[in-house]
Amino acid sequence: MRLPDVLIRRYLIGVGVASGVVTADLLTKRYASVTFEGSPVEILPGLLGFTYVENSGGAFGFFQDGGTVIGVAALVVTLVVIGSLVAARPTLEVVALGLVLGGALGNLVDRLARGEGLLDGAVIDWINLWIIPTFNLADASISVAVGLLLIQAWRSR
Repeated sequence: MRLPDVLIRRYLIGVGVASGVVTADLLTKRYASVTFEGSPVEILPGLLGFTYVENSGGAFGFFQDGGTVIGVAALVVTLVVIGSLVAARPTLEVVALGLVLGGALGNLVDRLARGEGLLDGAVIDWINLWIIPTFNLADASISVAVGLLLIQAWRSR
């Protein structure tokens, strides 16, 4: 039995976007850990800087010490997104789902690899933007995905 081409295309787009996000997220986190730990850099004073922060909570520093629960939630999100790619969707929505998947997996890798327990590792955050708590590319990817999903919902009304 052969999968329909449109389904294969959706998975290639969604998983391709997710793979790009995970790769960029992990590479930049590694760079941040080597470059900015103990030596923060201010690019635009008061607006943009780079630093190294270990975040045991959720995106943008919320839910501190909730890493295990957030890790389980990331696993659930991963399964839901992969399953939701089966349904016919506009390409913009598939890209957004890929961004969500990549963001969830990028931070999940830290939770798995950087802790003593199964999902209790701290996530590396490194981008300081004005009044927004320090974040990383995985967090930004999920935020962009929410914006794209809102645009898609508005366009389809």
